[in-house]
Amino acid sequence: MEEIYRELVKIVGERFVSNQPEERFLYSRDPGTMEPHAPDWVVMPNTTEEVQKIVRLANRQKIPLVPMGGGLVLSGLSRPLQGGMVLDMKRMNRILEVNEASSYVVVEAGASQGMLQAYLKKHHPRLKHSIPDAPPIATIGGNVLIHGSGHLSAAGGFHSEMLNGLEVVLPTGEVARIGSCSASPYWFSRSPLPDLAGLFLGWHGTTGVVTKLAIKLFPARPWNDVGIFVIEDPELAPDIIRRLARVQVAEDILAWMSPKPDWAKGFQMINIAYGAETKAELTLKRDLIRESVRPYLERKVGGFMPLPPDMKVRFLEAPQSTLAVFADVNKGGGFEYVGAIMPVELFAPAFRKGLEIAESRKVPYSLGARIVGLAHCMMFFYAYAFNRADQADVRRAQTALEDTNAMVLEMGGIPWKAETPAQKQIIKKMDPNTFALMNRLRAVLDPQGIMNPGNWEA
Repeated sequence: MEEIYRELVKIVGERFVSNQPEERFLYSRDPGTMEPHAPDWVVMPNTTEEVQKIVRLANRQKIPLVPMGGGLVLSGLSRPLQGGMVLDMKRMNRILEVNEASSYVVVEAGASQGMLQAYLKKHHPRLKHSIPDAPPIATIGGNVLIHGSGHLSAAGGFHSEMLNGLEVVLPTGEVARIGSCSASPYWFSRSPLPDLAGLFLGWHGTTGVVTKLAIKLFPARPWNDVGIFVIEDPELAPDIIRRLARVQVAEDILAWMSPKPDWAKGFQMINIAYGAETKAELTLKRDLIRESVRPYLERKVGGFMPLPPDMKVRFLEAPQSTLAVFADVNKGGGFEYVGAIMPVELFAPAFRKGLEIAESRKVPYSLGARIVGLAHCMMFFYAYAFNRADQADVRRAQTALEDTNAMVLEMGGIPWKAETPAQKQIIKKMDPNTFALMNRLRAVLDPQGIMNPGNWEA
C-alpha cells in the first residue's frame, strides 16, 4: 500500500494524493442514498500524461480505478465499490478553445458547468451551452457521459448528442481521440467517421477515462422569455407537449408538479423558455407558442399563468436555484431522484404512479419532466428528499427509489444514471445478447477489469 502511495506521489506530487482517513471518508459517498465504499487512495491528476501514468500503474498492479467529476451524480456511481483509487478530475479544468464560427468549445473533463458559463459570458457573450439543473461545480464531462439534459434540450437533445468528440485514456494507458479531432485539428463533429463515442457514453467509467471533450454551443440571445401553461388533467399533457415542441421555438420545455407552494398542488405546470434577437421576434415566438395550444385555451382546460417580473426571472435561471431549496426540505442535506427516460405518451401514468409511491412511502416529493428534442422523449424525474442524519428517513427514500426504478422499467422506461441495484434491474430486462456484447467490449477495452468494477455487472 505504501509503495503504491509513493508511486502516485511521483506522478502528481504529494499535495495531490492521499491515503488518509479524512479524504477516504469524503470520497466514499455522494449526496444520494447509496452505502459508502471507501477508496484506498485519492489522486488528482493535472494532465492527460499524468492520467496515463496512473492508469498504467493501476493496470500493472490490478488496482480498481474510479474516475470522478464533481461527485454529484447522486446515485453513487463514483463510489469505489471494490476499493482502489478514486481519480478526481477537478484539476483538469481548463477551457482550451472556443470556436465561434463553428459554435463549439473544447474543455478538459474536469471543467465545471459554472466555469464555462462564466467564461462564455465574459469572453463570448453571444454563445452559451446547455446547462443542467445541477450545482455549478458539476462537471461538463460527467454530465455528458451520463447522457445528461438541460436548458437547451428541447432544441438540441441530450447533452451526449451535443458532443462533437473526445479524448480518452483507455484502461491500458493508450490515448485515443474520437470524432473529427482524430483526423483534423478541428473538433467540429463525430460524423462521418465510425462513431466510437458510444463506447464511453453511459458506461459509468467502466471503459476509460475521458480527459477532453468538445461540445456544441448555441446562440445566447439578448431577449428571453418564459411562459407557464397550466393544466389539471395529466392525460392532456402529451398532446400539449407535442404541440409546444413542434413549433420549434422553445429552447427548454419543463413540466413540473409539486405539493409546494400550496397554489401548485394538483396542477401540472409546463414551462416554455425561448429567446430572440429582437423584441419583435420574441413577440412572434410568443404568439406561435400561444397559437399551438389554442384548442386547449378555447376549451378552457388549460391556460397561461400570469407571471410578475420577479417570478419570471427565477424561472429563467439556469440552473434553477429553487431546486436547492427542495433538496434540503427535510434538513440534513439528502436528495436523490430517479430520472426516467421514457416516451412522452407515458406522462399521465408516470405522474400518477409517482404520487402513489410518494404517498405510500411517506416521503417528500417533487415530480417533473424535461422534454428532449421535439418531444421525441422525456426525462421524467421523481425526486425524494431525506435527512441524512435519520437512518429511517434515508431508508424510506431508498425504498421509494427502488419502487420507482421497478415501476419505470415495468412501464417501458429506463432509469437514468442508474445506481448499482437499478443497473441490475435494467440488465434483467435487457436483451441478453446486448448484455453479452457489452461484456465482450469491456473485456477487450479493459482486460484486467480495473475500471469502476461493480458497475454494469449482473
